[in-house]
Amino acid sequence: MHPFSSLSSIASSARPGAERWLARRRGWSWSWALMVVITLGVALLMLVTPAYLVLRTAEAGQRALDLLWEGRNLQVWGNTLLLCVSVTAATTILAVPLAYLIDRTDLPGRRLWGILTPLPLVLPSYVYAYLFVSMYGPRGSLQRLLEPLLGIERLPELYGFWGALIVLTLICYPYTYLSVRAALQNLDPSLVEAARSLGLTTWQAFWRITLPQLRPGIVAGAVLVALYTLRDFGAVMMMRYSTFTRAVYVQYQSFFDRSLAAALALQLVVITAVVLYIDWRTRGRSRYERLSVGVMRRQRRIRLGRWRWPAFGLVIGILSLALLIPTGSLGYWIWRGWMQDLGVRMVAGRPNVLDPWVLIQPAFNSLTASALAAVLTILAAVPVTIIIVRRPGRFARLIEPLTFSGYALPGVVIALAMVFFGANYLTPLYQTLPLMLLAFLILFIPQAIGTVRSSLLQMPPSVEDAARSLGERPSGVLRRVTLPLLSPGIAAGGVLVFLTCMKELPVTLILSPIGFSTLSTTVWANISEAFFARAALPTLLLLLFSSVPLALLQFRQKT
Repeated sequence: MHPFSSLSSIASSARPGAERWLARRRGWSWSWALMVVITLGVALLMLVTPAYLVLRTAEAGQRALDLLWEGRNLQVWGNTLLLCVSVTAATTILAVPLAYLIDRTDLPGRRLWGILTPLPLVLPSYVYAYLFVSMYGPRGSLQRLLEPLLGIERLPELYGFWGALIVLTLICYPYTYLSVRAALQNLDPSLVEAARSLGLTTWQAFWRITLPQLRPGIVAGAVLVALYTLRDFGAVMMMRYSTFTRAVYVQYQSFFDRSLAAALALQLVVITAVVLYIDWRTRGRSRYERLSVGVMRRQRRIRLGRWRWPAFGLVIGILSLALLIPTGSLGYWIWRGWMQDLGVRMVAGRPNVLDPWVLIQPAFNSLTASALAAVLTILAAVPVTIIIVRRPGRFARLIEPLTFSGYALPGVVIALAMVFFGANYLTPLYQTLPLMLLAFLILFIPQAIGTVRSSLLQMPPSVEDAARSLGERPSGVLRRVTLPLLSPGIAAGGVLVFLTCMKELPVTLILSPIGFSTLSTTVWANISEAFFARAALPTLLLLLFSSVPLALLQFRQKT
């Protein structure tokens, strides 16, 4: 019997009077007080960037109001919303089948696909967009391959909306994939088994039972995708598609008037508020918690039968476009750079510019900063999520949109806000690693909250109440009941934060201590100088190091 099954039986048989007694017993304690303090600290930290933007926008005065009604600004609004909605829908269509096939079926090689599927998240968007254009552009590698065979001299243009949509979809679908897989780990298998015993087919059980229960994970992933699309710069810049992020960066490059850039960034905050409001409205009052935690056993794999190999082909096709072909392109650039270096050494005796040993320090810095940021963000996200879900009210409704506000803003805006407050009010932290970690927390805490919340919504509060009725203190309930049941969401959130910190560029460039180089800054330095061969090796290292936590997460889930 599951160790918490007795709690579930006690909770399910509780009378109304007992429920009122449990509600009174579930009052404030030192553990709840500590979580409230942490939540307030996170809220204050999240207010840093909006406060900076308000101060800078106030300097623009009437010009900021006039900017709202300019035709070009309205066009940017339309472009941004169209791309945001399209990418969110496309990633959901890709991620949900992938998560279900890998986690719940007898798909061949599902352990390997579980590790590889989220890896596109690690590739910086500017590198991915460049590789995409170099492969599928009008004069890319595909055109050179097809020309002698079919006589094709030029492929269609990929720039603009469609190019940005394809690149961002292939980069962002892991957000929804990881969130849905975390939700799948907490599903009650007895529901599907009961549906099958009543005569429903596997397909009918998925649509009527499984998919509605996955709604918290799907929504959490969709919100992360929408917010990432709002803040992305590399893909839209390479694809020449004008969004608010691109407009903000262009305006910030003008050192004459950065106040208008702050006004543009404030409009992004408004769009973020709209996204979160839609999330809150669509969430409704539905209940997603398990009927019992006493049935937390491994669910039997669904046999795909004749659909096994078509499903395998679907997974391979998506991974080829999203990961295998770009990785192969990186390998080509490394080989090309190596051959060029070999010729240079043979002629002039110059050292090898692709020496991997020079990447040891940047790799160590990337791993250290990303791991510390993941731990810090999870420690902050768990109390905030518990407060939001278990203590709904005005306080929770105020805190939740604040925690998501930073994720939709360009990293350069958050970095400049931290520079402003660090130089003026937090001088000891200026140009130190802790200040950079705080900026990472502002950027990526929504990722952790999203996955933890989807797990918490599936956990019945009655289990915690039953533990209290057995004499357990609130801190003991948190340690022995709540956190173990939240572990799939916590692990997925930590991996998400680690992966995105590994590739984060603007915050690292601006806030890192002097001499603190990372793999992402090394990639950017080489890309900006058009040294693509030199940029390929650190990019491959990003993929390699990021696959380690994904593999650990995969083995932990025992798929």
